[in-house]
Amino acid sequence: MSASPSATPLLEARALSFHRQDEPVFGPLDFCLDAGELTLIEGDNGSGKTTLMRILTGLLHPEEGELFWRGQPLTWDRCSGEVVFLGHQLGLKAELSPRENLRFAIGLHGHREHSHIDDALARVGLAGYEEEPVRKLSAGQKKRVALARLLLIPAALWLLDEPYANLDRTGIELVNGLLEAHIAHGGAALVTSHGAVQFHGGEPQRIRLHD
Repeated sequence: MSASPSATPLLEARALSFHRQDEPVFGPLDFCLDAGELTLIEGDNGSGKTTLMRILTGLLHPEEGELFWRGQPLTWDRCSGEVVFLGHQLGLKAELSPRENLRFAIGLHGHREHSHIDDALARVGLAGYEEEPVRKLSAGQKKRVALARLLLIPAALWLLDEPYANLDRTGIELVNGLLEAHIAHGGAALVTSHGAVQFHGGEPQRIRLHD
């Protein structure tokens, strides 16, 4: 499932650590993520999973260590359009419809070739809800709108923080299917989860954070 050892990793962390109020949260942490690879971030509540994700997205700065994107120091200008983040805050505008939210997203981040908004909404189970204001949707339906965004933005790396939250069994299977297709087409994903991942494309890499 991994790229050749000689290939440059998409994402690399070297001696990454984070402290909160002078108390260590995690680290030092070293890992690489290659194209065609899924990595799971595991750990109990409070172990720093979401904190690590926020560092990788530039929302927090590490206490120590370095991050590299395609072999160069990571900056968001350098990886713009190649990384998409799905976290607890879904980044949806409540008064807009799913179709309008997705049109706005691809205007910001680019549009995957041969992808279509209505096809993406149908794939995540929202056919017939294209024009419904997001504020009227259930929590699970809002999560599905955010999942449709993954299908439309041409990002190589998905950073998914608890993507299974607020989803029923069908929704969980949907996330697993989206991940498998993304990895099979040479994408990469870093996922935090409490065990819902069922991946059939090979054994994922695992990063274990300790409370």
